[in-house]
Amino acid sequence: MRIFTKKLPHPDLPAEEKAQLLLNAEYQETMVESTFMYLTLDLPTAPLYKDEKEQLIIPQVPLFSILAKFNGVTEKVRVARALPGAGGPRGHRARLSPRPQEYKTYKENFLKRFQLTRLPPYLIFCIKRFTKNNFFVEKNPTIVNFPITNVDLREYLSEEVQAAHSHTTYDLIANIVHDGKPSEGSYRIHVLHHGTGKWYELQDLQVTDILPQMITLSEAYIQIWKRREEDETNQQGA
Repeated sequence: MRIFTKKLPHPDLPAEEKAQLLLNAEYQETMVESTFMYLTLDLPTAPLYKDEKEQLIIPQVPLFSILAKFNGVTEKVRVARALPGAGGPRGHRARLSPRPQEYKTYKENFLKRFQLTRLPPYLIFCIKRFTKNNFFVEKNPTIVNFPITNVDLREYLSEEVQAAHSHTTYDLIANIVHDGKPSEGSYRIHVLHHGTGKWYELQDLQVTDILPQMITLSEAYIQIWKRREEDETNQQGA
């Protein structure tokens, strides 16, 4: 994966000072190559308002929208934020307080872009449902709309990387779900049985059949996707 980083002047600085800083090498975009074990997908901020029935609105977002983070074009902002107990800029390391779409530190502001340079046989998606503040852990209930099969990631690759990848389509093989509150919830897992193409739901010692359509309605937390090879046939039930 390529990670592009560009430092930004503090937003409160005068325009002339910002323009001068942008000429310095420190504020030019840099790029590093990095490996990854999984891809973190950021959810949009959950709404705070209720509908006419006094119920919280549960938003939905397409999987392809949150995957756009890795297309090499979408920019994520890393916003400076001082937290109580984080200490000053000298001699103390800033505490991190991440939120969806933002990367928080004490003093620095960055624009970051991420670009995939290869597609492994298996991909793990970690959907960022939990965030911490100074007092408690919050859970984002946004439902991610995703297909069970035929997720093509070609559009998230540059032309040069596309040329090196003849297989860019993935099928879901496992889906971990978190139900309930952050501190009191439970986990379920959906697993594909390759021999029969059927899906099963596992919770503790209980194993039951589940329709693929029901999997897409869950609060997915971690997913495992398998790259489809040319001679592979789709055996999943639909």
